[in-house]
Amino acid sequence: MRPLDETETTAVFEKLFKFTGNNLKNFIENPSHEGPDPESGRYCFRLHKNKVYYVSESLVKRATNISRTQLVSLGTCFGRFTHGGSFHLTVQCLSLLASNAKHKVWLKPTSEMSFLYGNHVLKGGLGRITGKIVPGDGVVVFSMSDVPLGFGIAAKSTQDCRKLDPNGIVVLHQTDIGEYLRMEDEL
Repeated sequence: MRPLDETETTAVFEKLFKFTGNNLKNFIENPSHEGPDPESGRYCFRLHKNKVYYVSESLVKRATNISRTQLVSLGTCFGRFTHGGSFHLTVQCLSLLASNAKHKVWLKPTSEMSFLYGNHVLKGGLGRITGKIVPGDGVVVFSMSDVPLGFGIAAKSTQDCRKLDPNGIVVLHQTDIGEYLRMEDEL
């Protein structure tokens, strides 16, 4: 487990900024109340076996007693680096993304299952959408009861969604909570 280098940090923060905007500072300034230390620490990002973890500094200090080969996971897995060097967010970071999301989409109950099976969000299944979304923005997908279901990339702007036919794609699927079942061996 090691800290991220400059290029890795840039890749992670660019991806997070796409989803959170100026709320990105909440990840860095979030106080940690874990561990035996009386004062609160901070959270940090660490790389282990091409996976990026969001973990408290006190937990990182205690994990130094464990060898790298024996360490399986530590903290919340935020994403992974591919062999090509690009960074992909994983479904484990959904709760943190949902609480700091800049752009949100709510699905009708009839289209929730379709999204959880890995399909894109269609205009016909759209319940609500936040304003000022442009194509390419990161979007967190919620149910109408405000349960985070997953996230994706906006295919259309908020204004374009109003004119779109019901079968038009609004959000391109990236990940959803159904992956816990579909890919349980890999997570």
